Amino acid sequence: MHTVYLSLGTNLGYRKRNIRRAIVKIEEQIGHVVRQSALYETEPWGFSSANKFVNAAVCVETRLTPQELLKATQAIEQQLGRTHKTTKAQDGRPAKGTSYQDRLIDIDILLYDDITIDEPDLKIPHPLMQEREFVMVPLGEIMPSTGR
Repeated sequence: MHTVYLSLGTNLGYRKRNIRRAIVKIEEQIGHVVRQSALYETEPWGFSSANKFVNAAVCVETRLTPQELLKATQAIEQQLGRTHKTTKAQDGRPAKGTSYQDRLIDIDILLYDDITIDEPDLKIPHPLMQEREFVMVPLGEIMPSTGR
């Protein structure tokens, strides 16, 4: 089994319900949700919007490989109504000509065991997580203080 940490965010619709539905689908399609953080209301990051986000983090035990995990998180986003993801440049920021925007659900892979992956479509650890308080606060709540 592998231990993965995921970040969840939403700023459209019934935000708390979106997070709860995502966690149910993660449990069904990815693996056992071992821990989950509280829900945090946060300001948009990287773009302007009148809609505040609700963010959370979960720790999941899974048998999926990193690439299978990526496909599963993207499938869950689509099942919950997300129609597109922001195109990312090599550093994890929006690619030239694109920007962050409002979303029904966003699921980002933060950590997968202790491995590092640097592929065009998958970067683990998540390259911008240290810059994002809305990621680090929920993650810090559920992550053991030792071993990382």
